[in-house]
Amino acid sequence: MNSVTIRALLVRGMLAGLAAGVLALVAAFLLGEPQVDAAIAFEEAHSHEHEMEVVSRGLQSTAGLATGVLVYGVALGGIAALAFCFALGRIGRFGARATAVLLSGAALLAVYLVPFLKYPANPPSVGDPDTIGTRTTLYFLMMLLSVLLAVAATILGRRLAPTLGNWNATVAAGAAFVVAVGLAYAFLPAVNEVPADFSATLLWQFRLSAIAIQLVLWTAFGLVFGHLAERVLPARQEAAAAERAAAAAS
Repeated sequence: MNSVTIRALLVRGMLAGLAAGVLALVAAFLLGEPQVDAAIAFEEAHSHEHEMEVVSRGLQSTAGLATGVLVYGVALGGIAALAFCFALGRIGRFGARATAVLLSGAALLAVYLVPFLKYPANPPSVGDPDTIGTRTTLYFLMMLLSVLLAVAATILGRRLAPTLGNWNATVAAGAAFVVAVGLAYAFLPAVNEVPADFSATLLWQFRLSAIAIQLVLWTAFGLVFGHLAERVLPARQEAAAAERAAAAAS
């Protein structure tokens, strides 16, 4: 894959990330914002200090939310497109669309779901402000471990395939990934700073909405980018074949 093709896929990955970000923004506004408002109301009802807002809640839930989600979608789209360029043809005989969907599913699992199960998302008013640095470090450490373990499991599956066959190698690599993640869960410290009187229903709904937003983001990205990548690669392959034919004729 030459630099022109990689650049074309990178641009389309960012565009697909933008499109997925728009859908995730709608999901965040409809599913997440009501839970955030309820959590803020709980915090205000239990706080004896009233701080002046630097940025209004209305701006946070509209322009602020849109900026954050769309920038996040574009950035992840670019990174995922580069990962696609590396993965295409190396994880099996899958076409561009299937590779994009598989990569999106793997990213949803390794980048979000695995860290989420250890350190789930919390709404405002949950968590000690003094430990935010520690909690952030632990979360990103778990994310890094999850991605590295997923890559290692993929390599393991490829190494075992000639001996065990594709199905058994995939099962063995998946089992190894689960065991390694379980060990990481066991050794990394737990974080539980939910107030005793905080609504369990609200906490559950907030976390479900967080998962739903990520599910919308990565599903949309995989489908849109797969379609765009499939249109780019055949054209590039035909052009390369024509160049080789012309060179051979001369």
